[in-house]
Amino acid sequence: MSRDPPTTPPSKSPERDSKKRTRKQRRQQEREEIVVPPLPSSGETTEEDDSITIITPSFDAFSISTITSMAVPLRFLVCSIGNPAPYTSTLHSAGHTVLTSLASSLGYPAFQKSKSYNGAISIGSDFALWQSQSFMNVSGKGVAAAWRQFQKESRGEPTRLVVVHDELELPFGDVRVKDGSLSARGHNGLKDITLRLGGAKYMRVCVGIGRPESREPNVVAAYVLRKMSGSEMRKIEGAAGKVEIELRRLGGIL
Repeated sequence: MSRDPPTTPPSKSPERDSKKRTRKQRRQQEREEIVVPPLPSSGETTEEDDSITIITPSFDAFSISTITSMAVPLRFLVCSIGNPAPYTSTLHSAGHTVLTSLASSLGYPAFQKSKSYNGAISIGSDFALWQSQSFMNVSGKGVAAAWRQFQKESRGEPTRLVVVHDELELPFGDVRVKDGSLSARGHNGLKDITLRLGGAKYMRVCVGIGRPESREPNVVAAYVLRKMSGSEMRKIEGAAGKVEIELRRLGGIL
């Protein structure tokens, strides 16, 4: 009995192959359509839910101006030193003259004597202005007392002490800022302040009053204790604007 030749397995129907290819193509297409979101740039984090993606910028994404605006501003105690009456209009009291002019230009209240501050005080929005009531050579006790009271009232906020004084080594009406640790150059008021502060840091705003040709102590003493002329007084009062600029620079406002 002869055998029938082996039969070839029937091929799959074209319709079935077409459906299978179509399913494969659909799955491939679906995979290609999946969009992988890009990784956040360095320093950024993402938080996702079912509907939105939130990108939180890192600290370094903030601008310098933003950081500056977030900083806690310094509170300034600005002290002037000089001599009491009848020497208030002398060259040695130029610090008092310029601070009175500054208070006026800023619209601050008139100076009022304060027992707790051991001097005269005028407090405004940007600065606390203080004037010594003692003689120049013993300025340190009052400045130190005022500084302690100011820090107490500041309740831990950042503070800075600035002393405004006359300066023989500068031309009339010029203004310069110096660190309090620098040489006082024979200025006894500054020497006493540095001693009384016991190492506390402070800055100096020097107001120029010029100097006599002679450096003899008696000649210099007579020079700083003479009354200012009208034109000299106007120059010192006019230096208040320069002093304000330097104070704002020290506070990082300019």
